Amino acid sequence: MDYPAFLRAHAATQTRSIASYQQGGEQLWLKKAGPRNAGSRYQLMGALASVLRLPIFTPVPNLGGQEAIATEARRLREFAVLGIHVPALLAVQSDALLLRHLGVPGQPTPSLANEMRDAVPAGAAAVLALWRQGLAAIGEVHAKGSCLSQAFARNLVRCADGQVGFIDFEDDPAGTLPLALCQARDALCFAHSSALALHEADALATARPLWRAWLAQGQPHMQTAVAASVARLAWLRHLPTSRRLGRDLQRARAAHDLLAP
Repeated sequence: MDYPAFLRAHAATQTRSIASYQQGGEQLWLKKAGPRNAGSRYQLMGALASVLRLPIFTPVPNLGGQEAIATEARRLREFAVLGIHVPALLAVQSDALLLRHLGVPGQPTPSLANEMRDAVPAGAAAVLALWRQGLAAIGEVHAKGSCLSQAFARNLVRCADGQVGFIDFEDDPAGTLPLALCQARDALCFAHSSALALHEADALATARPLWRAWLAQGQPHMQTAVAASVARLAWLRHLPTSRRLGRDLQRARAAHDLLAP
């Protein structure tokens, strides 16, 4: 089919920022440019990272709009060359892009975050298996000399064949930070977004040595960046574990319990 023509026609009428289409036996996703983001918030985040002496938290600008579309298209092309499992970029124009569904048409590709949450009642082994898949997939990206954008568990998806893929590339950390910090950022994003499920499945004790073994396979500069960041975040151990204080605090405390040496 003529993908550029399909993109032109449907981008002109689509009202949602992202929508799915079934066409010619394929499932397609059309993503339109959203509103531009204010740059002032990044200045505040940058100042905070400086005060805390946590360069890993230096904000990576995502200005939205057409810049985000161009960034995502470029990154998808780069990942495709490296053999990283991301949606195929079928067509792009200044304000929209067209992607092929990452998996079997008509079948869902659940996020690893949702799968881990749903696996908690099944116990530690079920959650750990999913978590280790996510770690391994991120490690493969790093081994190819690259990094993700926001490596939260919600941006890792499991396809029908069980393979882990990646979505959402509207920013490019490597344009702001050294690669070692980008990869450390990936590691901490994944830890923060997955540790609570490990905690709820009573799997943290088993996960800690697995985390250390995975980290030891990374580049030395990445390991140093993670260790320095974890040391400066040691105060998280003082956070209470009560559910009444909200899941954000629970996630931060669980991440500390996973990462603490």
